[in-house]
Amino acid sequence: MSHLTPTPHPDLLVGASSGDDAAIWRLSEDRALVATADFITPVVDDARTWGRVAAVNAVSDVYAMGGTPLFALNIVGWNVDALPSALLGEVLEGGTEIALEAGFVIAGGHTVDDPEPKYGLSVTGEVDPRRMMTNTGLKPGQDLILTKPLGVGIITTAIKADKAPLEVAGAAVLSMTRLNATASAAALDSGATGCTDITGFGLLGHLGRMAKESNLAVTLDVEAVPVLEGARELAEDDLIPGGTRRNWDWIAPQIVPGGTDELTRLLLADAQTSGGLVFGVDPGESAIVQARLAAGGHGAAVIGQTRVGTAGEITLT
Repeated sequence: MSHLTPTPHPDLLVGASSGDDAAIWRLSEDRALVATADFITPVVDDARTWGRVAAVNAVSDVYAMGGTPLFALNIVGWNVDALPSALLGEVLEGGTEIALEAGFVIAGGHTVDDPEPKYGLSVTGEVDPRRMMTNTGLKPGQDLILTKPLGVGIITTAIKADKAPLEVAGAAVLSMTRLNATASAAALDSGATGCTDITGFGLLGHLGRMAKESNLAVTLDVEAVPVLEGARELAEDDLIPGGTRRNWDWIAPQIVPGGTDELTRLLLADAQTSGGLVFGVDPGESAIVQARLAAGGHGAAVIGQTRVGTAGEITLT
């Protein structure tokens, strides 16, 4: 996540993005451009699958704002002395597959020599600024809907250690390669104005940031939060990424933990790659949104509610 301060300009909608890693440029009353970039190191062994995951992850910020991706540029770090170019071709093919699925074009890119391989995209999209979702847009009394299960960080750590069962790893890959396009459309159609995607800072980190920016508190129903099958068992075997532990240390001052155990708190803070969206809707819309997302393959769930209270506070129940 970038923390660079953008150059002031009246058409740059500063602070309107789902995080600090996207910018929105107003073109007219009903049109604005979204620009974002993200790249990751390998999270799976298969090169093409890594390319797919990285592309879905990179385009997620556009969907989190209710936008539509238009085109992208590849971002590649590649060890040219140790890794064959054919393997890079597989990575790029994976990214292209996602672009075709999402309906945007990858129009070139840039590669640098790097001892550790990296791949991602710089994505440009379009959004209607009158219907844009932001990380400041939650309202009191809303249900919070999460559109993908947690646990990807733990499972990919197990994959790297060759300790993830095939069915557990497969479920994680399926989640990471599922676009947030359907979730974004469902959120917009339900009237959502507050939304963020769940990535490196975990559910607690991203939700806590959005609640703070919206000047609200959150009550989180821990039992309602979906978690990928097998993730808890792998966490019990201490296959927990360092980023997940750092996430908890960072967000802990905003958490009222109640009776939750340490392992559960770490699952809620698990650093995700290509996670889902979390957004607020009026309670009367929740069942409709869940049904729509379930039909599209999303394991969506109502995980809590927003309320008036200390800005950014998350109470675990």
